[in-house]
Amino acid sequence: MTAPPVQGAARPPSLWRNREFVILWTGQVVSTLGAQISGTAMPLLVLATTGSPSDAGLVGAAGTLPHLIAHLPAGALVDRWNRRRILLISELVAGLALLTVPFAMWSDLLTVGYLAVVAFVQGVCFVFFGLAERAALPNIVPVGLLPTAVAHNEARSRGAALAGPPLGGMLFGINRAVPFLADAISYVVASIGLLFIRSDLQNEAKPPSETLWQATTAGLRWVWRRPLIRAAILLIAMSNLVFQALTLILVVLAEERGASSSTVGIMLGIYSGGGLVGALAASKLHDHFTPKVVIIGVNWIWAALLPLFALPSNPLAIGSIGAVCAFIGPLWNVVMITYMTVLVPDELRGRVTSAAMTLSWGVMPLASLGAGYMLTLLGPVSSIFVLTAVTLVAAISATASPAVRRAPSLPERKESTQA
Repeated sequence: MTAPPVQGAARPPSLWRNREFVILWTGQVVSTLGAQISGTAMPLLVLATTGSPSDAGLVGAAGTLPHLIAHLPAGALVDRWNRRRILLISELVAGLALLTVPFAMWSDLLTVGYLAVVAFVQGVCFVFFGLAERAALPNIVPVGLLPTAVAHNEARSRGAALAGPPLGGMLFGINRAVPFLADAISYVVASIGLLFIRSDLQNEAKPPSETLWQATTAGLRWVWRRPLIRAAILLIAMSNLVFQALTLILVVLAEERGASSSTVGIMLGIYSGGGLVGALAASKLHDHFTPKVVIIGVNWIWAALLPLFALPSNPLAIGSIGAVCAFIGPLWNVVMITYMTVLVPDELRGRVTSAAMTLSWGVMPLASLGAGYMLTLLGPVSSIFVLTAVTLVAAISATASPAVRRAPSLPERKESTQA
């Protein structure tokens, strides 16, 4: 696969002059922040209601279950249905689901099962919205600005992850219902913003004629036939596995070394802050490194950094190491997401993205479960070295992969491009 540079191509206009992207991005800043606020308040509410960590885990699992069971069919439907309606309905349904939580509290109808259903509905809406947004992005943003757009979306998520949890905890302390009301309002605000997007978000191809099952598996078939995309998804899955498990391990490690809950929160805040700074820098940094260097180099840097978590006794030092890991993560995401967005034909974009998300995000529940077992059997320090070994395997695999070594520059869109 090659993607030669376009000679004499005009430089795309500034992304911030793209009215439609600014509207979408701003609305999602509000919505993503709201989701982080309610996501922090949800386990606090379960613990305050039942006092059971296992109940909190059950509700959390319900919220992540759609990543496993909904992504594949959602991808096929995103390529069949109107993307604008999917975006709007996903926001409204998620907001309505969150709005019912305060009413359930006030009516004494709140149960763990009820919260699990709300979390599941919110997770399904997140899946549909995310797939539709990514599939529609090239219809809003010129191809030359896609890496920058992806980086700004990354900054949006990282910033919400930094600001949302403290806000969620603070609002929960004021009143248990307030975080859920705030999130419901955030979804309404984002929905209003979507009404002002005028671009045609749909692909120009005819709707697929195959059955829903054939359409659902079409994304998997497309991924399997492209070595670069296959390698990218495998590497994403391995990094998700490592860093999903790492968060719990670092919390236990810090507590074992005498950190208070507030200190643990500061440690995780420093960690998230590195990701936010990295996301802000990624839109510029991707111009200075080839994708091959990013894909291989980031994995080797992670493999070198992970064992350092076992050394310091100060939780703030642990957070600083995490900040370095998180800083380079957005650059990795910009390259990977841009490849997935640009190289996939428009009529397949939803299905291929859903296949990729199922394969790469599906490891997260396994990571959380594995982290718990490793902590029980090995302790946090040995668990860190297990994760280091996994990261080392990923780095070696990236280096040895012919598809990665021949990875092209972030390309101009070519319908005939083969990964």
